[in-house]
Amino acid sequence: TRYISVTGVQTCALPISRIKRLLLALFGIWCLCTSSFGQTASKPIHLIVPYAPGGPIDVTARILAERVKEVLGPVIVENRPGAGGNIGADFVAKAAPDGWTIGIAATATHAVNPWLYSRLPYNVATDFAPITQILRVPNVLVMNAETAKRLDIHNFSDFLRYAKAHPGQLNYGSGGNGSAGHLAGELFKSRAGLFAVHIPYNGGNPAQLALLSGQVDFNFDNLATAAPNIKSGKLIALAVTTPQRSSALPDVPAIAETLSGFAVDTWWGLVAPAQTPASVIQKLNQAFVQALQSPETKTRFATLMAEPVPTTADAFGIFMRSELAKYEGVVKRSGAKVD
Repeated sequence: TRYISVTGVQTCALPISRIKRLLLALFGIWCLCTSSFGQTASKPIHLIVPYAPGGPIDVTARILAERVKEVLGPVIVENRPGAGGNIGADFVAKAAPDGWTIGIAATATHAVNPWLYSRLPYNVATDFAPITQILRVPNVLVMNAETAKRLDIHNFSDFLRYAKAHPGQLNYGSGGNGSAGHLAGELFKSRAGLFAVHIPYNGGNPAQLALLSGQVDFNFDNLATAAPNIKSGKLIALAVTTPQRSSALPDVPAIAETLSGFAVDTWWGLVAPAQTPASVIQKLNQAFVQALQSPETKTRFATLMAEPVPTTADAFGIFMRSELAKYEGVVKRSGAKVD
């Protein structure tokens, strides 16, 4: 057996076979480190968006994927729409819990759909590990400007007073039974102690057109969608549904200023499959929270009327559980059901 001299603090002689084994072991450790999650390895992270390309959730996912690539490596945004978001959410739930597949959790997929659908292929309580909330987008109570003028309604207080004095004489539209606008309206009616007729339409755009044409009196609409018509004067904004006023409409009160605790906003965040290691969740959380806090990200999200909401993983988990509990009663009172 041949020997080789290794110079260090002490000089010793080692057999070639032992040197080879040592080098192979070191090479294995190097491979493990360079391919471990969170390094800039060739393997990309897949970020599953359970909705079609081009919408606000898809846009924000792509913005964040670009922002975190220096820390996490390449992030591929993959759209898996269908069944109200359930197909994409189920894909994440059944993915390997290794951090290479993560997904968007939204109001619909993780708070509304469990009560709206008689069967879901996933369990929101047990199949996901929260990472961080991403955004919230205010919904806004908007009224047809001509209708408001005719009824002498100038602000939220006027609206409440008129609606309570004329039960059933106001109606509102939504994108369909079980939609965000419908459920916001039902929660509002319950909390305010008033009655207004709900008129469902086949999607948000037809509901908005019905409001603009005067077929319905008011809607609960996404602020980003309603903003152009508010600016043009075709609609008047009476109140926002977030707990506090929106920076985009600082003079418009929050409903919560009158109805304490009222909050119905559109939100989404990041989740991983359940059983994803805590160290992986922490690394993902740190990367995405840092991206959400950057001035560039805030500026780009402001164009969507969206407010970044970076959180800890635990805080996002608590928030999702509270939203799930809140919407149970709202959906049941609305009578909405799918399949």
